[in-house]
Amino acid sequence: MRGKRKNTKPTLKTYFFTGVLVTAPISITLYLAFELIRYIDTSVTGLIPDRYNPNSYLPYGIPGLGVILLFVFLTLIGMLTANFIGRAFMRLGRSIIDRTPLISGFYNAIKKIFDTLIGPDKNQAFRQPVLVEYPRKGLWTIAFITGPVYKEIQKHVQDPLVAIYVPTTPNPTSGFFIYVPKKDIIRLNISVEEALKMILSTGIINPTPKNLHHSPKSKSRHPLIHQRK
Repeated sequence: MRGKRKNTKPTLKTYFFTGVLVTAPISITLYLAFELIRYIDTSVTGLIPDRYNPNSYLPYGIPGLGVILLFVFLTLIGMLTANFIGRAFMRLGRSIIDRTPLISGFYNAIKKIFDTLIGPDKNQAFRQPVLVEYPRKGLWTIAFITGPVYKEIQKHVQDPLVAIYVPTTPNPTSGFFIYVPKKDIIRLNISVEEALKMILSTGIINPTPKNLHHSPKSKSRHPLIHQRK
């Protein structure tokens, strides 16, 4: 007796979940973009006096006005600081801040972070995804090499160290900055963007083979892993 053939015809349930998979990412992205634009609009247009604010004369607000004004303002600031007079004012402002106790420390730290993330030093941030045993032996997590180890720290430790950042999931903006021996990390054959996708998705999204970065020096049989260095 022949076995019953499995019914492969799409059902209403299949159609429903397919619709969810298609529309959910787009809907969530549009919602977050709308909320961000609305927040910027409210914050920026609230700083404009009523007699200069177009929203005060119109029966409805202009969507995106705050975003446009913020973009124009930041662009003008960038243009001004790019010339000689602007750089002179910047040097004057920095000299005043550097002479101000406490504030100078916060300013320099924040400026260094922005320079590292979006400024001329952006290539120095999150240089290489690695695997590290954390928070204990036998448990592995993805981390990022962030920069060279300060000499004052390295001289107190015999093994060569590397500075890494261990992000938390699903919010990688919080995490732990630690020094580990170089011999205890495993370099991964994936980009920083692919590693961040894995962290944000809690491991649901994995790099596709075409996005893997193959290295001729790598002797590991696993496509994601370099040899331990």
